Amino acid sequence: MDEREFDEFYSASFQRVTGQVYAMIGNRDEAQECVQEAFARAWAHRRKLERAEHPEAWVRTTAYRLAVSRWRRTTRGRRPADRALSAPLETAAPSETHVALVAALKQLPEAQRQALVLHHIADLSVHDVAREVGVPEGTIKARLSRGRAALAAMLADDRPGGLQEGASHA
Repeated sequence: MDEREFDEFYSASFQRVTGQVYAMIGNRDEAQECVQEAFARAWAHRRKLERAEHPEAWVRTTAYRLAVSRWRRTTRGRRPADRALSAPLETAAPSETHVALVAALKQLPEAQRQALVLHHIADLSVHDVAREVGVPEGTIKARLSRGRAALAAMLADDRPGGLQEGASHA
């Protein structure tokens, strides 16, 4: 298909294809832009197009696919960003108190640490902690008591790196 033949093809079918795409997508300006882009692509593929049985169908299909792709991009642009793909959120650095508490918790036996975290951080009652862990309430009370005593000793203000009295622990 040479330049003259392509111009004739364009002139004969642009309005018709635009009207068809407009009927499919409901936006005349968008239809015109997509049909224009489809004809630009058709020009780049004119060798293949001259062998096609229905070149107008090729242009119409290309224009419709362009419109659908643009619609998808627009719709995706309105959605909140995917956390996995978006920039990481800025979080404040942990305080010295928080770091000291985490370090002290790591030194506790696992059962005491679990009881303290579930009770004081997850805010579960002693009954709920006992049920979740699968031990009697008395065992949880003992673990909490021993764990608090151990933390107090590790975080005492007379110890190097310890917490100051009255400092927050979370």
